[in-house]
Amino acid sequence: MNTNEILKKCPLFSGLGEREIAEVTAISTSKRYPKGALIFSEDEEAKGFFVVISGKVKVYKLSLEGKEQILHIVSPGETFAEAALFAGSTYPAFAESLAQTQVLYFSKQGFLNLIRENPQISLNIIASLSHWLRKFVSLVEELSLKDISTRLSKYLMDLSAKSGRSSERGIEFELDISKSQLASRLGTISETLSRALKKLRDRGIIKVEGKKISILQKEALEEISSGIPL
Repeated sequence: MNTNEILKKCPLFSGLGEREIAEVTAISTSKRYPKGALIFSEDEEAKGFFVVISGKVKVYKLSLEGKEQILHIVSPGETFAEAALFAGSTYPAFAESLAQTQVLYFSKQGFLNLIRENPQISLNIIASLSHWLRKFVSLVEELSLKDISTRLSKYLMDLSAKSGRSSERGIEFELDISKSQLASRLGTISETLSRALKKLRDRGIIKVEGKKISILQKEALEEISSGIPL
């Protein structure tokens, strides 16, 4: 899939024609990062935003004690840091590549000039920011109100819907991040995550083979993800 095709699938640029996509590409800069590269730091001056073309990026915060909380994992076709275009002059979190990653970078001023000429992009930005707001509200609710088994089950259900494939054993997929990163994403530690996975495995609800997960009892996992105690 080439860059233009990825941009067409990006919610921020949905509804744009070939000419508009070409204009978007023209004001962007392609950047590549090796795995583990810091793309920007919290409180760094926000000069623009990014679209992931290939690879993955984690956006995260650090507590005063140095504990990491992953806010979201950004995949190809998704944007990050676009809120910095309008809200404040610094990035509110850190961003780091989880694999060899290519992004398109859009400077703040260049993009603001573009949206003045294309109202459709302005509408798409509103929708994109609303999408991230809903995700953050959901994250706060999960971390404050739901136990680790519920949070883990919901994550597995969402991931299976996104990348799972049916087999004789159930629904199979691979974790999109490492288990330590998943623990951070769920607001817990690796040991607690391992115990939660073991509980689901011992009940015959899932099967775990490294990063490969098989959902054996989908209805049971759905019930736990909705808050029914394990």
